[in-house]
Amino acid sequence: MDRVKIIGAGLAGCEAAWQLAESGVGVELFEMKPHAFSPAHKSPLLAELVCSNSFRSTETETGIGLLKREMEDLGSLVMRVARKCAVPAGKALAVDREIFSREMTCLLTEHPRIDLVRREILRLGDVDDGSCPIIVAAGPLAGESLASDLGGIIGQEALAFYDAIAPIVATDSVDMNVAFWASRHAPEEKDYLNCPMTEEEYLRFVRELLGGEKVALREFEQEVHFEGCLPIEVMAGRGEMTLAFGPLKPVGLVDPRTGRQPFAVVQLRTENLDRTAMNMVGFQTKLTYPEQRRIFALIPGLAQAEFLRLGSIHRNTYVHAPVVLTSHLELLARPGTYLAGQLSGVEGYLESAATGLWLGLFLAGKVDLPPVETALGALLGHLRTPAKNFQPSNAHFGLMPALNRKAPKKKRKELYAARARESWAGWREKSGLAGEPE
Repeated sequence: MDRVKIIGAGLAGCEAAWQLAESGVGVELFEMKPHAFSPAHKSPLLAELVCSNSFRSTETETGIGLLKREMEDLGSLVMRVARKCAVPAGKALAVDREIFSREMTCLLTEHPRIDLVRREILRLGDVDDGSCPIIVAAGPLAGESLASDLGGIIGQEALAFYDAIAPIVATDSVDMNVAFWASRHAPEEKDYLNCPMTEEEYLRFVRELLGGEKVALREFEQEVHFEGCLPIEVMAGRGEMTLAFGPLKPVGLVDPRTGRQPFAVVQLRTENLDRTAMNMVGFQTKLTYPEQRRIFALIPGLAQAEFLRLGSIHRNTYVHAPVVLTSHLELLARPGTYLAGQLSGVEGYLESAATGLWLGLFLAGKVDLPPVETALGALLGHLRTPAKNFQPSNAHFGLMPALNRKAPKKKRKELYAARARESWAGWREKSGLAGEPE
């Protein structure tokens, strides 16, 4: 392979372009700015950070910290520039956004094997002449015309334009002296973990929901909600008993401690085959992260809950990856076309960059899929794991196979991280990657 075309010069597109170019592959990188801007983008620079300036935790005993280490190990451009442009942020990696984007733009435009084309691509057919692979990394705010064209290729039902994400809790952080396994009308089944509430506990929870601090709307967002995925606090605002007759209805459930039906029940649905992670059913929310931790801790059984992912609702274009992509991020309906970044079904700056990093190296013939015990392998594994209601995900330990052993919370993270590092080292050796991890 001597050439690849990439649509979109955000974090994923830039990372893929760099890895390919550094591997000796020519790249044609298409970027619509400054001729056209999404509602969120303001700068003509590449790799613009439109929301936060944070790349989150640097601690290697977190999923995102481990992903950082693996990305740096593979020569990530995004991580290299982020370290160079870092600003004080405690245990997190945060950057000066202007300097970061300017540095990324300079490096990419000056690379002899990268041809930057400032042009909006409205349809894949505009660039696809069958001569080389194409990577679509247009981001969560992909233009309407390109998104529509993609939807026509894969089927509109496989393309989402709005993202309602519920929190995910580590199963072993739930107090099993309070919570109990059962499905409605089927107490012998263990598909759901139930947190029962008394009337007093329920009413206090509703009051806190209504008074909780919410994420401010961004300039390009409107306060528009779909009835099928209303924020939990919006539902609570429709009436004191709305939740008790909606997602928290107790019908068909009996609390084994009392032998009676609770006043209300928060249900947690199994998120993975190993049952190490549980999804809070119906808890999509616009509450800030600190408020989610505070208010959801009021739910009986969740006082000491470890949140693997917190909830959110925002505009986001992404595909139902397990249905439309191969394990190597190639469109089943259009061989030779690959997706990277949030469009592929991941969530977050570095997760997006990581898919571009891996895809660039894969197309350059340098690597194959990493083990699912690693942060990168687990993230890519999420994109090929069948799910009734597929949702984008950040990197977290809940995406990895279970440890199959009991351990305290702090020790468990150490064990996940140690297993990931060992598995990563074995994969590096098997892949023939030179040198030692940085």
